[in-house]
Amino acid sequence: MAQLVVLAGPTAVGKGTLLKALLDKHPEIWVSVSATTRPARPGEQDGEDYHFVTHEQFDALVAEDGLLEWAVVHGSNRYGTPRQPVLDALAAGRPAVLEIDLDGVRQVRRTMPEALFVFVAPPSWEELVRRLEGRGTENEAERERRLETARQEMAAAEEFDEVVVNDDLDTALGELEDIVLQAR
Repeated sequence: MAQLVVLAGPTAVGKGTLLKALLDKHPEIWVSVSATTRPARPGEQDGEDYHFVTHEQFDALVAEDGLLEWAVVHGSNRYGTPRQPVLDALAAGRPAVLEIDLDGVRQVRRTMPEALFVFVAPPSWEELVRRLEGRGTENEAERERRLETARQEMAAAEEFDEVVVNDDLDTALGELEDIVLQAR
């Protein structure tokens, strides 16, 4: 059975960009699609970027133990990892990656301690702020909420098995690629 790789890091650090580049090079890698109660952003597709669900549908997944982990993120919306697809990918021997928040990481560590936990870090706090502001997808209050969460996440980097600094995309991608492919 393959080893699960759990990827986390602060908002705007480039986790999604790294994962997309990794999948472009290695389509055999399976990446979990999270369920969320937040609305889709422009261009996001249900079932590809996230499973966009109502609060009632999310409650049902929690009640049925259908989520490997779940959390309230940025104080407003819930995100979770559907359990069965993860177990199916691992049983099939596919390299499997979860991209989740810090609370989710801690839940997975309790239930699947054999997973490999990877933190994606920015080259500096200033660069993280610049990237978040450059996205232009959040208003000022949301940016502040996300930055407060990012401070907490960065303070927890020592809880992870590996840290990949996303300063140069190609370098960070190479490091992540080595980690995920060795976890087979």
